[in-house]
Amino acid sequence: MFEQLLHANWVTLIVVVTAGLLIGLEIKAHSVNKNLTKEIGSVRTFAFIALIGYIFAHLDLNLYIIGYIAIVTHLALFYFFKLKNSKSGIIIFLLSTLVYSFGMIVVKFDIWFLLIVFVAVVFISNINKRLEHFYTIFDEQEIETFAKLLLLSGVVLPLLPHSQISVFIPISYFKVWLAVVIVSLFSYIGYILKKYIFNDKGYIVTGLLGGIYSSTATTLVLAKKASSGNVPYLFSSSIVVATAVMYLRLLGITYAFNFEIANTLLIPFVALSLSTFIIAFILYNKSKKETLSPPSQDEDKNPLELSTAFLFAFLFIVMAVLTHFVLSRYGNLGLNILSFIVGFTDIDPFVLSILSSKFSVSTMGASTAILIATGSNNILKALYSYIFSKNQAGKISSFVLFFLGIITIGVGFALHLF
Repeated sequence: MFEQLLHANWVTLIVVVTAGLLIGLEIKAHSVNKNLTKEIGSVRTFAFIALIGYIFAHLDLNLYIIGYIAIVTHLALFYFFKLKNSKSGIIIFLLSTLVYSFGMIVVKFDIWFLLIVFVAVVFISNINKRLEHFYTIFDEQEIETFAKLLLLSGVVLPLLPHSQISVFIPISYFKVWLAVVIVSLFSYIGYILKKYIFNDKGYIVTGLLGGIYSSTATTLVLAKKASSGNVPYLFSSSIVVATAVMYLRLLGITYAFNFEIANTLLIPFVALSLSTFIIAFILYNKSKKETLSPPSQDEDKNPLELSTAFLFAFLFIVMAVLTHFVLSRYGNLGLNILSFIVGFTDIDPFVLSILSSKFSVSTMGASTAILIATGSNNILKALYSYIFSKNQAGKISSFVLFFLGIITIGVGFALHLF
């Protein structure tokens, strides 16, 4: 009953006219703020445009097209005289044609779709101030960066074969490049958040976003900064929180490739991440008594360099071949040893080779290998913290990371036993 009432002609008519009226009010407010005196009509004009569009859309398509041509002609003449007065703004004309389309939208689609269009119009109309701030910090190379992401995912990926590369490489080219796309996407999100939204929010935010990008690289950068700082608890909390995010990042990547393994790792990774966040929070609370210095603004490196993508793909294939060899010769014990060794490098290619390849390894075996690699990677970060900081911040963070590494490896073996 309610749905029938909602889609009654008189209700849709009211919604269309009201939407046009509200757009008119938005344009009027814009004109007042900008001290514009010569614009198209008044608030009622846009309500009438919406009403005409609704009636013509119901009566006849040809009549609707004629009405559209008439409105566009009127707008073109108005714009012609506007150009003579050295004014070139076209937003009012675009909004006028959008308001005219409201009637056809409810006829062809649904009233809910009209509401979505209306919200989009209001949102875009009011985004100008935010864009003005964005223009001051925008790097034009970001368009090229985004194009690279589209190239990796939308152009290259669909063209690659799904068949296994060879007997010794139990993975397809499609899976290799899919891994490149997924990791690049996670890194790109962290890169954009760090560069444009949280660029000057402090070291703790650097650690949070660095965990999305690369917790190992973030640990190295923060450890170097900590060597010349006098705020050990702030730097150690920032380093530790990057590892807390790293657990969630790996869990997200795992869900993108293998639900069964991801479900097995869900509780361990969430528990480890939560525990690490608590440790970071305790350290951060202690840092409030320290004298803070503003973070230096380092140039953020673009994570979508094609050379980086090709290197990652190469490492991915190498890890797949190496894992296949170790499993066939030494079984799960060999895989666990390999996992520990790989943890002292970039673990993403190894983890993704486990998730994507057709190895004769159980879900528990794969989950154990991922946990061991993650744990040994924490030990690597502990060494980075201690070596590059050489002060109290390095001692605190290296102790915590080493402890987390041992615990993560222990959880991996416990998972395998039970």
